Amino acid sequence: MFLQAVGFIVGLLYLWWEYHADKKVWIASLIMPAISMWIYFSKGLYADFAINIYYLVIAIYGFMTWSHKEGKKNKKPLPISHASVKVWAGVTVACAILWYGIWYILFHLTDSTVPVADAFTTALSIVGLWMMARKYAEQWIIWIVVDVVCSVLYFYKDIPFYGILYALYTVVAFFGYAKWLRLMQDQQDSEASCDNPKH
Repeated sequence: MFLQAVGFIVGLLYLWWEYHADKKVWIASLIMPAISMWIYFSKGLYADFAINIYYLVIAIYGFMTWSHKEGKKNKKPLPISHASVKVWAGVTVACAILWYGIWYILFHLTDSTVPVADAFTTALSIVGLWMMARKYAEQWIIWIVVDVVCSVLYFYKDIPFYGILYALYTVVAFFGYAKWLRLMQDQQDSEASCDNPKH
């Protein structure tokens, strides 16, 4: 229960930093997996346990991507943008393949009692984190779906702190999506102002 409480607190910090598109979100992304891996394994959520290895790697990638400056002159950080049709097509295919592959492993090689839901949220989380690392605003849509399913799943598996946390994530994800759209518009307005300075 103590680790769940610590994970809950770190999760709130994660949510705050993600909402504001602050690169410190990736620091929380390094801490959360360390806590979550033990909890998930002890509850038989093996896919969630395994995916935290990926979370550690993507956290490093995300921090580097968000910190990267584009170009030698402009020194601009990676901007928030919309996911293109091509990106969505790739994400959909990747998610379907991952969902089936993870389900197959859970169903045939583990004693998981929730292989379909566990595999589904894990597959979506993989592509969602990649979209987040690339600063696609639509990553929030992915998280809304993940958060709803995870909240129900964690209450079912008797992980109440995480169930509450992901219920909160669901609500904030709607506001987060709107926030990122505003931030993206502000970026575009700022760029337009720089390209057309008034004298």
